[in-house]
Amino acid sequence: MSRRRPPARAALPAAAIAGAAAVAARATYAALRRRPPGGAAIWARTNHRGEAVTLLEGPAVALGTTLASAFAAGLSPRGRAALVAAGAGAAAFGGYDDLAGSGDRRGFRGHLGALARGEVTTGAVKIGGIGAAGVVAAALAGGSPADVVINAGLTAGGANLLNLFDLRPGRAIKVALAGAALLAGTGSAAAGAVAAPAGAALALLPEDLGERAMLGDAGANALGAVLGAAAAAGLSRPARLAVLTGIVGLTAASEVISFTAVIQRTPTLRWLDMLGRRPPVAGPAGARQSTEGAGQPAEGAARAQATPAAGAATVDGAATTDGAAAAGPAVNDRRRTPATRRVQGAGPTPGAVSP
Repeated sequence: MSRRRPPARAALPAAAIAGAAAVAARATYAALRRRPPGGAAIWARTNHRGEAVTLLEGPAVALGTTLASAFAAGLSPRGRAALVAAGAGAAAFGGYDDLAGSGDRRGFRGHLGALARGEVTTGAVKIGGIGAAGVVAAALAGGSPADVVINAGLTAGGANLLNLFDLRPGRAIKVALAGAALLAGTGSAAAGAVAAPAGAALALLPEDLGERAMLGDAGANALGAVLGAAAAAGLSRPARLAVLTGIVGLTAASEVISFTAVIQRTPTLRWLDMLGRRPPVAGPAGARQSTEGAGQPAEGAARAQATPAAGAATVDGAATTDGAAAAGPAVNDRRRTPATRRVQGAGPTPGAVSP
């Protein structure tokens, strides 16, 4: 009996933290919807169905995650501070890219190539900012110089990688929840660290699956960063190196292949991806949704859930994969423009773009 009691005691605080994160995320989302900072138009985007969605889900998830992480069970004060720094820093720079990004550069190559030519894009600022947040979080967590480097890579890499999955309703949250479940099984420290992001993400999953809102960079970067910091807090050095290698490999692969296309070609992944989502639109629009993303380069920040309505004029000669013209700057297999349907006053607000 004595061997079973510690896990039971450890599970209660983690469950309480997850619940607190969920409540905070839902309350923040409701408050932001009532009074959107700067007005609803700057947070509006058009999804792959041509319907309006809001980016306000992202700040709500980020705030719920960050606040609850300050009380994560099973971690030292420095460990909790590392989670807060990771989530807050990633959310801040992701939100900046959400609202100020022009979307005319894609992937690390696009942003870093522009930087080499003297052009500072919002994506480049985000790369540097989230990298710095990862270093701060790793330094707060402590350890040898090697551990700080590994943990900074996990935090910044986790932020970027989860963002690459924010392409369809619920996809990034499903990946985050799967990652949180895997980490929770490795020990009490990791279980305590992932409770807040899991609770906040689960609370807003219905909005995401219902295509009423999306994480955007602010939400996806924050969730990924805290999960990366949680891996840093709960895994051995060999395990952390293995996870970091996987993150780097997937990020590099995203520069040349489309995750959406891979998911569409894999029955199990396609079933999981569609679980809980609205069915595809019948007819030509549905065919476009099923093939969108095939053969596209690097995945970016906001999913094809932020594409404009079909039939819009091309920009700089860009066209969709099915030959339909598309408006707005291309971001891998999706395009982002301000919502002009169902949101009055939506103006020329630039969309976000991921590194």
